[in-house]
Parts: sequence; structure tokens; C-alpha cells
Amino acid sequence: MVIIEIMITISIRPYTLRKVGFVGFALFCLSCLSAFGQSTYISVNSTPYDRQMTRIRPILASAAGHKEQNLSFSLVNHWIGDLRAIPYGFSMEWKTPDEVENGAFADCKGKAVALYNAMHSRGVQNVRLVIGKRLPTSRKTHAWLEWNTAGGTYILDPTINWAACRADRGGRQSYIPLYAYAGGQKFRAATTSTLYAKNEFLGGRRVASRM
Repeated sequence: MVIIEIMITISIRPYTLRKVGFVGFALFCLSCLSAFGQSTYISVNSTPYDRQMTRIRPILASAAGHKEQNLSFSLVNHWIGDLRAIPYGFSMEWKTPDEVENGAFADCKGKAVALYNAMHSRGVQNVRLVIGKRLPTSRKTHAWLEWNTAGGTYILDPTINWAACRADRGGRQSYIPLYAYAGGQKFRAATTSTLYAKNEFLGGRRVASRM
């Protein structure tokens, strides 16, 4: 009997450099998409808006009130609705919550601060006052809140909307952050383009006054 041994050699070709590069690029794109869904902020010592926000700085930096275990969306939406119902009227200076409540009109700055104060007084700490662009093509800056919850990040805009909306619903085609305030901390949005940030800083006083 003759036994014939047949040796089969299987050549395993490693991934080519081109394939590895493609996979890396795909992973990078996925990370970018996730970054657009939720803002990333960098702590800074100052912003172009510090001087004009002197009036409301004590409100932002005040200690949070009694912690609300589960602040309901219905209550937050009720506050948003009440502020949305106030007629819009531009103000050169940032109004305090009392001035917004007792005044005949208020702009995005005053309404955002009033909502921040209402939530902060209930112990909510994971909320930011944001200054940015409502749309990429917007010529004026806008003010709103971002609320981080266990179910995701929500945009709270009592100037335009009647209720909270998910921040990732439209990617970053709207509500593009530039700077943010939370308590005594100040932030610059890491996703902000260099051009946006540069223009806001160089013309901060002029641009900010048009919010």
C-alpha cells in the first residue's frame, strides 16, 4: 500500500495598508458622528461674554437648591411654555429672572437665564446656559439651555420652542454651541470650528449685543 501525503498550504494574506487605512477612517467618521450628537466642552478661564454677563453671574454661580430626585419633563415643559408665551423684546443687557417675570417682554438671554434659575433652584446641576448659533447661517447669536439626563441631552429653548427636544434629533444642523456657563464654570465648545470661535472672540462685544 502506498500512502501519499498531500500537504496543503494555506496562505493568509495580512490586511493591506489600504484596508487598514479605510477601517481607521471609518472609525474616525463614526466618532465624529457621536460627537455631533452631544456637545463636548473645554473648561476656560474667560469668554467674550463675561463683561456683559456681570448682572446675572450671581444667579449662575449660586448654590443649587434642594435636589429634585426626578424633575419631570412635564414641569420643565410647563416652565418653557410660560416663558415662550412672554412676548419677545430685545434687551441690550442680560435681565434677571425677576425682571423677566415682572417685565412686559424678554429676549433669548433673559428667558434662558430665567429657566436656568428655575431648574437650578430645584437642585438640577447638569444644566448649562449655552451661547451659540441657532443655525449655521445665523448672523446673530442665540441663548438656550442644554440639559444632560440619563435618557440623553435635551435642548431647552424657551424663546422658540414650547417643549424640550432631543439634542441629537437633527445632529448639529441647529443649536451649534460656542460657549457655555454652568455654576461658576465657563466653557468653550470643543466642536466649535476655529473660524466661529475666532470671529466670536474678535467681535464678541458687537456680536453678543445682538442676541
